[in-house]
Amino acid sequence: MTSSRLWTWMRARRYALPGALGARLPAPGAGDAAALCERLRRRGIATTAGYFQGEHDTPDTIVRSYRALLEAGACASLSVKAPPLGFAPGRLRAIAEAAANAGAVLMLDAHGPGDAEATIAATEALLADFPQSGCVLPARWRRSLGDADRLRDTSTRLRIVKGEWADPDGDPDDEGAAYLALIERLAGRAAPVAVATHDPALAARALDRLIAAGTPCELEQLRGLPRRRTMAAARRRGVPVRLYIPFGPGWWPYAIDKALARPHLPLWWLRDRFGLRDRA
Repeated sequence: MTSSRLWTWMRARRYALPGALGARLPAPGAGDAAALCERLRRRGIATTAGYFQGEHDTPDTIVRSYRALLEAGACASLSVKAPPLGFAPGRLRAIAEAAANAGAVLMLDAHGPGDAEATIAATEALLADFPQSGCVLPARWRRSLGDADRLRDTSTRLRIVKGEWADPDGDPDDEGAAYLALIERLAGRAAPVAVATHDPALAARALDRLIAAGTPCELEQLRGLPRRRTMAAARRRGVPVRLYIPFGPGWWPYAIDKALARPHLPLWWLRDRFGLRDRA
């Protein structure tokens, strides 16, 4: 086998592996997510639950899954991926109504840059009847500064992430600086801002700016990633912590794929677990 053929073979196996392993692992369902949300609630930790659809899921399956989660109780926030729902206003409204009836709120996750405008527009459409609805702004996208201006003085709940998908016009040279610039644009607003980063120093600086401006804020973390140092920074500032709880048949393939793309994760975990705490 030539080197190019070997590389092609290895590449194909690498991208097939998440689906193959994911199909053999038990997918966390709505009941599992609800039980975990309840356990965390008793510990004083808020949660957001997000459904990861499988390849055979339909939009109606996704809506039913969120309703099942809400019927089981405990979860105060839903994170919804609008593209698999076709951005259909009726389906988004159905989830928002079920959330409101259960005392929960709806957040729209960020997807690729091509879906950004539709996601912001869908959020704006929900605000009239569900004023605590929210969305995610990725700091690596240039357009997010404009989106922040667009949503700044509304009741929209905002979660600020570094971003998974690259900016089509090129990523910023300094992602941390871009993150803080977006935080600065939102500092002083009355509606909540969630700082969603696992970088302890960046989280501390972002929280400090929001606190100084009087903006309600929280730290949001993805379950499964190192968070000991970031949560310590939040606790020192009296800032609440929320965990993002993924569930659904698409979670394990997604998580395995990201782990394969991040071979530094074990070192990151060790550093978080045993390293010196940041003094920020």
